[in-house]
Amino acid sequence: MSTAILTGPPVPGSPLEGDLRSLGFDVRTAADARETAALLDAVPAAERVAVVDPRFVGHVHALRLALTDPRFPAAAAPGALTAQPAARTALTRALASLPPGAAATAPAGGDGTGAGSAADTRTAVVTLPDLIAEALGDEGVDVHRPEFGTLVAAVPADPQSRKETRDAVAAVDDEAVRLRSAVKARDGFFTTFFISPYSRYIARWCARRGLTPNQVTTASLLTALIAAGCAATGTRGGFVAAGVLLLLSFVLDCTDGQLARYSLQYSAMGAWLDATFDRAKEYAYYAGLALGAARGGDDVWALALGAMILQTGRHVVDFSFNEANHDATANTSPTAALSDKLDSRGWTVWARRMIVLPIGERWAMIAVLTAVTTPRVVFYALLAGCAFAACYTTAGRLLRSLTRRARRTDRAARALADLADSGPLAQGFAAAFRGVARALPSFAPPVAALTGAAAVVATAALAPAGGPWPAVAALGYACASGMAVARPLKGALDWLVPPFFRAAEYLTVLVLAARSDAPGALPAAFGLVAAVAYHHYDTVYRIRGGTGAPPAWLVRTIGGHEGRTLVVAVLAAALTAGDHFTVALTALAVAVALVVLVESIRFWVSSGAPAVHDEGEPA
Repeated sequence: MSTAILTGPPVPGSPLEGDLRSLGFDVRTAADARETAALLDAVPAAERVAVVDPRFVGHVHALRLALTDPRFPAAAAPGALTAQPAARTALTRALASLPPGAAATAPAGGDGTGAGSAADTRTAVVTLPDLIAEALGDEGVDVHRPEFGTLVAAVPADPQSRKETRDAVAAVDDEAVRLRSAVKARDGFFTTFFISPYSRYIARWCARRGLTPNQVTTASLLTALIAAGCAATGTRGGFVAAGVLLLLSFVLDCTDGQLARYSLQYSAMGAWLDATFDRAKEYAYYAGLALGAARGGDDVWALALGAMILQTGRHVVDFSFNEANHDATANTSPTAALSDKLDSRGWTVWARRMIVLPIGERWAMIAVLTAVTTPRVVFYALLAGCAFAACYTTAGRLLRSLTRRARRTDRAARALADLADSGPLAQGFAAAFRGVARALPSFAPPVAALTGAAAVVATAALAPAGGPWPAVAALGYACASGMAVARPLKGALDWLVPPFFRAAEYLTVLVLAARSDAPGALPAAFGLVAAVAYHHYDTVYRIRGGTGAPPAWLVRTIGGHEGRTLVVAVLAAALTAGDHFTVALTALAVAVALVVLVESIRFWVSSGAPAVHDEGEPA
């Protein structure tokens, strides 16, 4: 329960108190700032508290946006203010800093209409909550002020303006506004036109029955896992059911985010679950298709693993580029300007969003092809589409990086170093090369990473199977990796370093498993790459949530990218008889999965990470 304090002259017949109670507030009243301070002191420090002027007139959803959003420590609207526990101390200081009778003597503002839309949000009188919000800003607290659009939020000055404001409230259906705002502002073509028109109503249905976004996210995961199980049967009926269930899982996947926006149920754990389960659903479905194909005598595990690697590679390019430029200054890229220009022209917007094969288009394609063709065709289409999309997006980012003049920050360099996932070997080589690295040109880190990656993958593919050369190349790759991270990653193309590392590790595992004579090596390799990819996704979402990368002990325990690559190369050389290589890969996959899952779940369940709302990657 949260507490709302109505402070100021009462307004008979006002629905405000009932509106606040409907939003979960325990309502108390105070006559002035002194009584307000006394009531604030009586509210437990762990509770959210709101201060609202009784003369407030507006939509319930405007109050909801201003007073209940968990993402912001403090937020305000005309005549209303809220503070979460993190901002309670500052709120008390801000209230104490106001002179006696400040609200009563403050001059009027606005023109007296009281309209409170985004285009005309103002108060006709300055209220105590308004003054507290200003004082909070002086205390250094970032007070969020939501955009209301056509919603009304105001404190009218007189009976006439109060009537006009109530008429403005009656003229706008806030439930319709709430439903529209539940849909993601920027989404793919398939999602926008084939899912969101009805999934928003499913979200409202869930909200009215007390369901949470995390419950819907879990339902989406279970549906996708059942779809994977249907695909694993290898029958035409199973493939048809799998396609239908995959689409249903995607509908639920859209619904959980819409439910979060509709009911303002944001959380760091919810964002993590949504993003992580998306990957788990898709990659589990790939495994189901591969199992189903095997039942029909077609081995497509290499294609399934290749599709997972390609999709994960696309994501790490997105993550790495975005983190490198998250707070870059002095951006003057003409490529970015051209992109913005294209985004302002009707059809090009949708064409560009579809070209990148976002999750909606991708899952729709997978579902339809599963139902009417074979797993091999599904993977061929998926690899071709994702490869084209990867080339398109990466080329655009390369052009932006080469044509922009930007200064990258220490935060960006730290994020790229965390995404690199360097283990003890790479860190040791980095320490040895630090002096040399400072004298090298700015493009040295990505060149070193690419050279090492190309060498280890090419050796794994071309050297005699079962020989020692892949292990030797893996050791050289560790050395090159150390050179790549020996200095802060602030160069124009340094965001390529983590993607090169991911490609080297994943492709080396794929190639060595594909060339091995050990039965079941590719499914075991699929499991290993899936476990490692989970660790890399978890790293991304920790950074995005503002909590930093996983602890150093975790990276050391699972070896870092270069350590795991070397271990797999040594195992491929040493275990050439029977299924020993498969057993070793499986054991390594299980060990990595256990360590990263236990630590990840412990962190997200127990961390004090702030509430976030991640709109997600279009891909």
